[in-house]
Amino acid sequence: MKKSKKKNKGFSLIELLIVVAIILIIAAIAIPNLLRARRSANEGSATASMRTVGSGELLYNSTNGAFGTLAQLSSDSIIDNVLGSGTKSGFVFAATPDATSPALQFTATGTPSVSTGATQTGARFYFVNESQVVRFNLGGAATSGSSAIGN
Repeated sequence: MKKSKKKNKGFSLIELLIVVAIILIIAAIAIPNLLRARRSANEGSATASMRTVGSGELLYNSTNGAFGTLAQLSSDSIIDNVLGSGTKSGFVFAATPDATSPALQFTATGTPSVSTGATQTGARFYFVNESQVVRFNLGGAATSGSSAIGN
């Protein structure tokens, strides 16, 4: 009777390299789409946040007779504490009442915290004032003359 040799039941180096190569190809395709979806979600959240700030400013004005900062809106429980801190969903927000007393106008901006490179959090810069029209600009600060977002 002949003894049979035990067969090594494992993967060869070539088989493992092929599997790793396939995984890397799939990752190279999926990661840019994931980053694009994340940027889009951040920009959607920023648009909603700008509308919240604009509405909050009108409520704060009707209650206090002047427009306020994000911290003031947050302390009066008009906007949430996260937005009141000035950063949310990869964007930095600011609300600035004008210098008159009482403040009769305000501007609010939303700026991506990282606006260039593969890890950018958004490409749009947002703006809203007492007109309540949310505006955006690609690649630079938005103003009252920038493109409006449809309601």
